Amino acid sequence: MRDLTKHSLFWPLVALALLLVVSVIATPSFFSIRVQDGHLYGSLIDILRNGAPTLLIALGMTLVIATRGIDLSVGAIVAIAAAVACTYMAGAPDGSSAGRAIVAMSMAVGVCVLLGLWNGFLISVLGIQPIIATLVLMTAGRGLAMLITDGQIITVNNALFKKVGAGFVLGLPVAILIALAVFAITAVLTRRTALGMLIEAVGINPEASRLAGVRARTITWTVYVFVAFCAGIAGLMIASNTSAADANNAGLFIELDAILAVVIGGTSLAGGRFSLTGTLVGAMFIQTLATTIPTMGIPAETNYLFKAVAVIVVCLLQSPKARAVLSVRRPTPLLMKGSAA
Repeated sequence: MRDLTKHSLFWPLVALALLLVVSVIATPSFFSIRVQDGHLYGSLIDILRNGAPTLLIALGMTLVIATRGIDLSVGAIVAIAAAVACTYMAGAPDGSSAGRAIVAMSMAVGVCVLLGLWNGFLISVLGIQPIIATLVLMTAGRGLAMLITDGQIITVNNALFKKVGAGFVLGLPVAILIALAVFAITAVLTRRTALGMLIEAVGINPEASRLAGVRARTITWTVYVFVAFCAGIAGLMIASNTSAADANNAGLFIELDAILAVVIGGTSLAGGRFSLTGTLVGAMFIQTLATTIPTMGIPAETNYLFKAVAVIVVCLLQSPKARAVLSVRRPTPLLMKGSAA
C-alpha cells in the first residue's frame, strides 16, 4: 500500500474518483448515458467533449513544462485560431462549402504554428525567459484576434466546420476522437522513441544535455511549436462548438486550466520527468469539477477557488516532505540487552 500511494497517479486518480462520487450524490443520473439519433449523450460524454480542448493544450503544456518552460500565450493563440478561421469563412462568397472550411482551418493552424515558432525563437535562440516571452504574445495575441474580427463576434454557417466541435462519428463526439488521437500520437512519439528521453534530459539539465550532444535548442523550439499547434486545434473546437469566433472570450484562462491539469497529473514545474497519463487524469478532473459545481447549486464564479484548493491538496499529497510530516511513524523496537549483533 505504501508503494501504491507513492505512485504519481495514485492521488490524482483518488481525487477524480472522489469528485465523481460527489457528482453522483449531487446528481443521481450523473453516470446515465442515453442514445439519441445514434449519438451518445450524458454528463460523462459532456465532460469528455468539453474537456477535449483543455486536454489538447495540456498535452503540449506537459512537454513545455518538462523542458523547464511555460507557455502563457495558449489562450491568445486559441482566440487567434478561431478569429482567422471564422473571419475567412465569413468573408468568402462560398463560406458554407466544405473546401472553404478546410482552407480556413488549415490557415488557422498554420498561423498558430508560426506563433509557436516565434515563441520558440524568443526562448531558445534569444534566451528570453519563457514566462516573459510568452507573456508578450499573451498580451498582444488577444488584441491581434480583436483586430482580425474587428472587435465583433463573427458567426459562420458551415456544416463541416461545425462537426469539429459539435459533430459525431460512430456515436462519439468528434472532439473526443481528435483529442484521443493527438494523445495517442504524442504518447507513441515520446515513449516509443528517444524524443521523450531527450525532452526530459533538456528539462533536467539543459547545459549538460547540450554537452552530451543533445540539440537542446531544437528540442525547446519543437515543444513550443507543438503546444501552439495543440492550441490552434483547441481554438477550432471551441469556435466550431458555437459556430462563432469571440476574440474577447475564446480560450480565456484556458492556459491556467492546462497548467493546473499538468500539475495535478504529477508533472513537476521544475522540469524533467513528465506523465501524459497524469495530464489526461488532470484534465478530466478540471472539467469534472467545472461540471459538478453548477449542478450542486454553487455559483460558477467560485470554480477557480475550488481548482486552487484541489491543486494545493493534490500537490501536498504528492510532496515527499508533506507525506513525511503527515505519516505516523512506527515506534522502533528497542534491541534487548545481550542480543546478538
